[in-house]
Amino acid sequence: MISACSDNFSSSKLQGIKKENVLKVGILFDPASYYIDASGAAGFEYELVQKFGEYLDVKIELVPSYNSAELLPKLKNGQVDIVVGGTASLSNSNKEFRLSPPYYFIDQKLVFKQGRERPKSFDELIDPITVGFGTDHIDAIKEATQNFPQVKVDVVNNTDPTELLEALMAEDFAFTIADSHRLALMRRYYPDISVAFTIKQDVPLNWLLPQNDDDSLFATLIEFFGEIHQSGELTVLEDKYFGHVETFNYVDTRLFIRAIEDVLPKYKPWFEEYSGDLDWRLIAAQSYQESHWNPRAKSPTGVRGIMMLTQPTAKQMGVKSRLHAESNIRGGAQYLNLLMQRIPKRISESDRPWFALAAYNLGWGHVQDGRRITEQFDGDPDKWVDVKQHLPKLRQKKYYKTTRYGFARGDEAVTYVSNIRRYYDTLNWIEDQAIQKELIEKNIEQQKEQANEELDENINQ
Repeated sequence: MISACSDNFSSSKLQGIKKENVLKVGILFDPASYYIDASGAAGFEYELVQKFGEYLDVKIELVPSYNSAELLPKLKNGQVDIVVGGTASLSNSNKEFRLSPPYYFIDQKLVFKQGRERPKSFDELIDPITVGFGTDHIDAIKEATQNFPQVKVDVVNNTDPTELLEALMAEDFAFTIADSHRLALMRRYYPDISVAFTIKQDVPLNWLLPQNDDDSLFATLIEFFGEIHQSGELTVLEDKYFGHVETFNYVDTRLFIRAIEDVLPKYKPWFEEYSGDLDWRLIAAQSYQESHWNPRAKSPTGVRGIMMLTQPTAKQMGVKSRLHAESNIRGGAQYLNLLMQRIPKRISESDRPWFALAAYNLGWGHVQDGRRITEQFDGDPDKWVDVKQHLPKLRQKKYYKTTRYGFARGDEAVTYVSNIRRYYDTLNWIEDQAIQKELIEKNIEQQKEQANEELDENINQ
C-alpha cells in the first residue's frame, strides 16, 4: 500500500499525528471489531485500522471499550483521534461527529431466542425491544416505529452488542436489534438466535471523527478508503472475516456444537498429534466437513473414513486401512500438509489454507485451472476471494473445454472451504472459552488456597 503523500500533512490535525507518530483510535472490543485470541490481536476493524496506520506511516494506539457509549466521550474530549467499532455510525443523530466515507454495508435485524413465536412485523410485537445506549439502534427503532406507537423500547447502559445477544440467549429480555455482520459471527456459537424481520437495509458503517473545521484527517480517510477499495484489499479483508458466514444453517450448527462435546474428545489427541505445521482445529474442522467425524463414512465415489481418503491417496500416505480412524487422520493431515507445500509462496499466509483445502476436495490441477480462469477475468489468482468467484465456471463447458484438467465441480469446492472455515471459527471460539473457564477456575482455586493459608496463619498467631 502506498503511504499518504507528505503534501497532505499541511494542516494541523495530521501534523500533530505525524509529530507524535501515533494515531489514537477508540475501538469496540467485540468479535466483529477487535478481540484477542490464542494467536493475538485480530478483528475486521482492527486490521483495517492497522492498514490505515501503515498508510499514514504512524503507530496505532488502541483505546478499547466494551460499549459504544464509552467511546463517544473519548472522541469529544480528544482522548482519541477517531472512533471505530463496526456499529453503524454509532449514534450521530445530533451531528456531533463527522462520518468517514462508508466502507461496509449491513442490515439491522430484530432478533429473538428460538422457541418464541416469531413476529413478522411491528404490529405483532407485544414485548419491549431492548437496545444499548449510545448505538444507532435507538435512532433506527424510533424511525421504524413512528407508525407503531404500541412498540416499547428499553435502553440499557454499559453494555455492548455481544453482551446484548448473550443476554438475549439468557432470556433476560425478549427482543433486541443486531447488525447483520455481527449476527452472522455470533450465530456460529449461538445458533438459537433467530431473526424476526429486517428493520433497515444497507446501513453504512463509518468511522467517527470530531466535528470541526479541520479537514485533514477526513480528506486522508477519503483517499485511504478509495485506495484499499480500488486495490481489492478491503474486499479481501471483508471476505476473511465475513465472507464465509453469510449463510446460516441452524440444524447443522447445533449438530456441530453437540459433536464438539460428544464426539470430538475421542479423536482430538490424533488431530493434535498429526496436524504437522497446521492448526489441529483446522484438520478437525475439515474432518467434520468430510465425515461428521464418522470413521466408517463412505461416499458413492468410494472415498472412505473420517478424512474421506481416496484409495490412491491412502496408498500414497501409507494408510493400510481407511476405516482405521487414527491412520486415516494421520494420512489426511499429512496430505493436506503436502498440499500446503505446493501452494505458491507468493500467496499470503492467510489464504494458503483455503487453496490447499480446495485442492484436497477438487485436486490441485483443477484449482490451477480455476486460478487461470480468474486471471482471464482480471481477478487476482493469488487471492482466494477472487478465485472462489470463478471456480464454479469449471462446470461450464465454454470455460472448462479450454482448461488443462477439464470439468470439475468448482462450486462444491467453494462451499466445502466455506463450511470448513465456519466450523474452524466455531471450534476456535469454543476452545478459547474452555481455556478461559479453566484459567478462571484455577484462579479461584488459588485464591481459596491463599485465603485458607492466611486463615491458618491467623489461627496459629
